[in-house]
Formats: sequence, structure tokens, C-alpha cells
Amino acid sequence: MKPFPFSIVVLTFLTLVAAPLRAYTVPVLPESLDLPAINRFLASNLEIKEQVGLSIAIVRNGELEFAKSYGKKSLEHGEAVQTNTLFAIGSVTKQFTCACLLLLAQEGILSVHDKVAKYFPDLTRAADITLLDLMNHTSGYPDYYPLDFVVRSMQEPISADELLRQYAGGKLDFEPGTRYSYSNTGYILLGRIIEKASGEEFGTFLTRRILKPLELHNTVYEPDPTDPRLARGYLTFALSKPEYTRPEGKGWIGAAGGLYSTPTDLAKWNMALIQGKVLKPEFYQLMTSPRKLSTGKISYYGCGLAVAPREGRQVLTHSGGVSGFVSWNGVIPSTQSALIMTCNRDGGLGTLPNQLFSLLLKEPSNVPKINAPISSETVKKIFADFQAARIDRKAFSEEFNHYLTDEKVAGAASRLKSFGKIQRTETISSNERGGMEVTMTRLIFKNGNLKAQMYRQPDGTIEQFFVYPD
Repeated sequence: MKPFPFSIVVLTFLTLVAAPLRAYTVPVLPESLDLPAINRFLASNLEIKEQVGLSIAIVRNGELEFAKSYGKKSLEHGEAVQTNTLFAIGSVTKQFTCACLLLLAQEGILSVHDKVAKYFPDLTRAADITLLDLMNHTSGYPDYYPLDFVVRSMQEPISADELLRQYAGGKLDFEPGTRYSYSNTGYILLGRIIEKASGEEFGTFLTRRILKPLELHNTVYEPDPTDPRLARGYLTFALSKPEYTRPEGKGWIGAAGGLYSTPTDLAKWNMALIQGKVLKPEFYQLMTSPRKLSTGKISYYGCGLAVAPREGRQVLTHSGGVSGFVSWNGVIPSTQSALIMTCNRDGGLGTLPNQLFSLLLKEPSNVPKINAPISSETVKKIFADFQAARIDRKAFSEEFNHYLTDEKVAGAASRLKSFGKIQRTETISSNERGGMEVTMTRLIFKNGNLKAQMYRQPDGTIEQFFVYPD
């Protein structure tokens, strides 16, 4: 239930070096997101690296464009992976857990700023740690699952409350809010808090509020082991052949990583989340905003999602790993694009997700081409003009100029001037509406952030420019 380790890259390399007598052609990554070429590339990788089974989905411009499965869901029975084969997705579960808690928050049943003490007063520093700290991995509670194999204690069943007593009832790793350190313990606690606040078991609440409404029929929390859709998990050690590995004992995974799903279901989830079908805007914003620590540093982790700019765009990613399985989920909100991969062999994805995601980042969207400087440069200029109360009305449409009275300009200048010079920008989203380019850009200053929404016609005319708090 953690990002798969970088050491997998080394092991993958050693696998190739250690088998000089095998005859194969090393697959070459396509230069663009050519889907037939991607298909050939993945099939070759599966054969060479003995990944057992693999499933993938690619979304572009909000539409599922590629869904493919490879290899075996069970080596013992020789069954092929299908696109509806369920893989354990490990820590990709965490974004679902956070969405459940944020649903309760937006309904006023709880607050992300509630202290743990409200629900579990006997845990360490419960009066000083918030639910947001748990979601952001800034609580200081030690991680019960930091290694890449199942230790002896995790082979036996445990209750969630006993797990919390052992791992959240002793010494903290650090002062709450001062550091980011990945902790599955915090998510077991979040699952129990959701149960206390909702009056339902976590899996029941998740299914009723998210899985069923979004019609995620191939996403199951702690599924029945006899479900015929389930893939079996495998591991390798020191270049061994893949061997079946038992899952963790009951109670060890829970809200931190207990979901099984398919890439196509996760593609539906991704689009529903970024299109506002799951959370209200202010709670989606909270979920996808990096945490500013008490030291002033930024963690680049939101609520169940890694949040960081890549090539000038905001991207949302998370990997997952439980016994015998790895997964990867990446979303580019600005182009409504996504890549999802699952595999039933420890470390079997290697660097594939990042390789393919880099191609997806190059992809154009259906946003109209604008005959003007890129949106971030235009936003910086217009914002600076507003700060100086010195706007170029030729840049705006007739209607926006009518709306934008001199009084509005003067008021904006008085409020925005104190932010000073923009240090950098991040494109949060970019989409098409009414034939226009619509962008949301994060403006990052020395002492805070703002957001700017801009509508532009293809000829560069600005139809709207609004500034919001971030």
C-alpha cells in the first residue's frame, strides 16, 4: 500500500542482463501516443519481463480511447486477463477514502479540522492531530506497512482498533504538521472515523455513496475471495519465476488499500472526480491541493493524491502496492486525460506508467488553438495590469469591457496590489466551452496563492478574467 519502489527499475535491468541466452527484441517506447504501437510495446514488455498479467486504460479529452488486457490472471489455471478482471489497487484506494470523508464534511456531519480526539480520544496526541493531517500524511503516526513484503504479524488477522492501538497509540515519528511521511496507519483511522460519523461500515458507505451512483460495477471493497473475476497475486525474488503469494491477513488493509478494481472503472472514477460529479468545488479543491507544512515547505500531496505540476500542468497521481499486486493511476485535469495500469506481480509495472504518462502529457486536447501568447503568460500580464489599475481594454471583448467598470478596476487594484509579483504559475485546468479556451491558473506568490479563470476566443480576445482565492 505504497508507491512501488525505485529498486524495481534496478531489478528489471538485472533481469534482462541475467538472461543473455534468451532471444528477444527489446521493446522501444513509441515517440507518441500511437495506440497500436502502445499495444505492441506492452505485449512485448509482458513477455520479456514476466509480468504475469497486465491491464491498462487510456482516456483522452474525457473519452475512454484504449482499454486492453494482457497475460494471465492465474498462472495455475492459465486464465487470461480480461478488461473486467479485478486487480487489487492498493493505495489507489486512498483517494476513495478521502472522497468518503469529504462527502461527510460537505454535508456538515464532520469537519476536516476535527481533532482525532473527537472520535478516538485515547490515541497519541489525539487532541493535536486533525482529520486533514491524516489525509495529508502529516500526522506523525508511524506507518504499519513500510516494507515491500508481508511480515509475519501481517499474515494473521487483526481488528482495525487493535492495529490503531499498536501503531497510533505509541510514540509519534514527528510533531504533527511539521513533516510529510506516508502512513497507512492514518488511513485505517480515517476508515474507522467514517464508520463512526456515518453509522455504517466503511465498505457499505463507500459502495452506497460512490461505487453504485457512479456505476463502478467492477470495483469492490474487500471482495469475496471466490469472486471469479479476481486475479491472483504473484511475487518474484532475486530473479525467480513468479510465485503465488498469499494476501495480507484480514484487517491489515481496510480503508488504506482494500479496493479491487479495473482500469476502465478507475477511468470512470477519474472523470467523475475532476468533472465535479463527486464533490462540490471547494472540497475538490481541498482534495487536490498540496499541503503547506508548518515549516513553510510544500508536501505536494493532497488528500489521497499526489499533486504536483508536470510540464506546466497540474497532475494527480497515485500508485499502489499490496501483496502480489501493483497499480498506477494518473490524471491530467486540464486535458481530461488519464492513464491507469494494474498488474498482478509485485513490481511488475516498473517504469511503464511514467513512460506512457509522459506521452499522454504531450497530447493536445480539444481546447481551441489561440492566436496569442500561452495562457499562463497572458494571465501574468493581465493580473499585473489589474494590480497597476492600468488595463489594456483592447485585449477584452465588448461585453467584458462593459462589465469591467473603472470602479471595478480600481477596487481590484487596491485588493491585489499587496500580493506583489507572481513567482510562478500552475495550469490547474484547460477546457473548451462555447468555442472558447477556458483556463484556471494558480498564481503563486511569496506569501500566498490565488486562482485566475480566463475565457479566450481563438483570436485571443479575452471574454472573462476573474480572480479567486485559492
